[in-house]
Amino acid sequence: MDGRDLVRSMRVIGSGRAARGVRAAWRRRRIDAAGLPRRGVERARVPGQVECAEPGPGGGVIRFGRSELRVMVAANGAVFWGWDGAAPQPSYALAGSGPEPDPRAVLEPDKDGGWRVVAERVTVVVSRRGVVEVCTPGGVVLRRELPPRWWEPAGGGGARWMLRSEVAADARFFGLGGRASGPRLRDGSYRLWNTDPGGSFEPGDDPLYLTMPVQLVVADAGTHLMFYDTTWDGTVVLREGEEGAGSGHDRAGRCELRMDGGPLRCWVMVGPPARVLLTWASLTGAPALPPAWALGHQHAGRGFGGEQEVRRTVAGYQERGLPLDAVHLDVDHHDGHRVFTVDRERFPKLPVLAEELRRDGIRLVSVVDPAVRAAPGDAVYDGGTAVDAFVRDASGRPVRGVGRAGESVYPDFTRPRVRQWWGGLYEERLEQGFAGFWHDMNEPVSFHAFGEPTLPRSARHALEGRGGDHREAHNVYGLCMARAGYEGLRELAPQERPFLFSRSGWAGMQRYGGTWSGEVATGWPGLRASLSLVLGLGLCGVPYSGPDAGGFDGSPSAELYLRWLQLGAYLPLFRTRASPRAGRREPWEFGAEVLEHARAALLERRRLLPYFVTLSQLARRTGAPYVRPVWWSAPEDRELRDCEDTFLLGDGLLVAPVLDPGADRRVVRLPRGRWYDTTTERAYEGPGQVLVDAPLSRIPVFARAGAVLPVRGDDGLELETWAPGPGRTGGGLVIRDAGDGWEIPEIERYAARHLGGKVIVTREGETGASEPAWPVRVRGLG
Repeated sequence: MDGRDLVRSMRVIGSGRAARGVRAAWRRRRIDAAGLPRRGVERARVPGQVECAEPGPGGGVIRFGRSELRVMVAANGAVFWGWDGAAPQPSYALAGSGPEPDPRAVLEPDKDGGWRVVAERVTVVVSRRGVVEVCTPGGVVLRRELPPRWWEPAGGGGARWMLRSEVAADARFFGLGGRASGPRLRDGSYRLWNTDPGGSFEPGDDPLYLTMPVQLVVADAGTHLMFYDTTWDGTVVLREGEEGAGSGHDRAGRCELRMDGGPLRCWVMVGPPARVLLTWASLTGAPALPPAWALGHQHAGRGFGGEQEVRRTVAGYQERGLPLDAVHLDVDHHDGHRVFTVDRERFPKLPVLAEELRRDGIRLVSVVDPAVRAAPGDAVYDGGTAVDAFVRDASGRPVRGVGRAGESVYPDFTRPRVRQWWGGLYEERLEQGFAGFWHDMNEPVSFHAFGEPTLPRSARHALEGRGGDHREAHNVYGLCMARAGYEGLRELAPQERPFLFSRSGWAGMQRYGGTWSGEVATGWPGLRASLSLVLGLGLCGVPYSGPDAGGFDGSPSAELYLRWLQLGAYLPLFRTRASPRAGRREPWEFGAEVLEHARAALLERRRLLPYFVTLSQLARRTGAPYVRPVWWSAPEDRELRDCEDTFLLGDGLLVAPVLDPGADRRVVRLPRGRWYDTTTERAYEGPGQVLVDAPLSRIPVFARAGAVLPVRGDDGLELETWAPGPGRTGGGLVIRDAGDGWEIPEIERYAARHLGGKVIVTREGETGASEPAWPVRVRGLG
């Protein structure tokens, strides 16, 4: 425990929980004092001067007086470098064994005794003192990494290190995982330690549940993604640059990264945003493809009294003509809050309920926590004990914390056989009729004092056989739990795509599913924070995410609830949530006017489902997020880089949510091109700002001229085509999905042309153009 953990433990006050939290924090401190090595006297080190270099595949090794640097350009265009012998593997972020080296990239001498590696998309220049510059093929410096510094215990052991970087004066920072104060990251300090914030959070709270050492930096000269592949606790301090107003005296943007340990290694990808995310996905794995039903409206309930209340809630949606695709059951459907159990009194025939709902097109989703009640006779505890599944302290005793079910132990998901055992437990969930899974409390966190870590830093982990402690395993605990669940479901139900989303995770999380915003505060700042999280996570390679509409706690006003619902209808994970603390959150609880407007938002989401299916397939193939910042296709536009209250949904739609109370109009910044208001069909020309109506009944949504969007019509799929300008063209893609399974669907490409006052839509194929396979509805000609 450090000072930050102790302060966090004091945030929860009243009813004795604060006292229990402080006692637990001091207990962990005692365990760590006995289990962690003392650092004692440290010695500082820098690389020194270059001595020689040895070419190798895709680059080579450059030797300095007190360190060495390995540089390698991968076949996918990503560049790796690692100090002190650090290699790309082992890594929790990389998919498989990682990419092969690019045989065309070679290490060659540079001026002043330095070296460089020249590749197709990037040049890496290493000075004789260890400065590393990332340059465009034209020689423009995108990032300058100063020589690193290490602090090593004099008696031996792992080093902590610091790395300082410089970027262009006009550069803007994005990423670092799920951050509420984004998506653009302004000057400040950002911690890399997955954390329950101790209750609901707002934009100023940091860190949150899913942090990543991933930066996306956008500047006039180009875009690059920098990933520091170490899972240890650390801090990133960012300072945006300042231009000298033509004087030439610019102040560069700066980044300082301090890590408590782990290898000093990183990957960098350069190019337009779409290419950067494609390279990132090829490096860390393609995003998991959710089943089609998981792209619809989902409702979570805490405090469902039992099966009959679930049926009443579902009937309320059906009677009012409100679409519903999934119902999520929280921990109170468990027997005594014990994982992989069912309360037989309140849910005596859960499989029958699940089958009834499935016949109506509604799936059941179950929450799963990592805490296992430490009680002999509990089936999960006994099974885990038999395979030595639980995390132990430095003296070999199982570490115990407090979970929802009481005193608990925690599986070591960094051990392959434990993941296999845990994945097999989902068979019980499948037999109960559940179709999806929601991982919660998996930072992991203590239940008696939210915000407190439950495992001491000295707790021992397998780390795939390498061995180590919780300082290294903490940030990947949720990632490895997600892997266990995903791989188990693949084996148990191989014909179905697993649906899984997790509160915590790390780089590569997209391989196993998505995430949600966690306990975002109910209020207008929380609404704004939830959009920031989705945008930021998408730029870190996690395209499927979303908030709980209305926030986590408290009772939102009718206006706030409706605006949150309207935003959620355009986000990948669209979930509403009710609980005893939050109150009822069904649309009819807020009055007739809100119900009518909520119905319009829910029906619009249902109408756009074919478009969301296409976006999910594209994310799987390209890594491109569904929800994109407005600068996605024009990162050189500085005005767009500073726009945080508007987003693109794919290439075809621009969504401008209402994020302030009482607003019935709002200013919208449009990228270059013609954009149509989808309600009035009025055309606007970008780039620039427009003032549009935003009545309570809707939020402004614009369609790009020429866009061909697959939507649900009265008789099935149809192509909604927004007229290109006279003499201009447009187009779009349709990727149909059977809804589940692993068959790779065909990509249908459509082109739209505005000729002679008419808009003509054709399907483009290898043999030429043909008639569309679906009805076409042209909009924007009025």
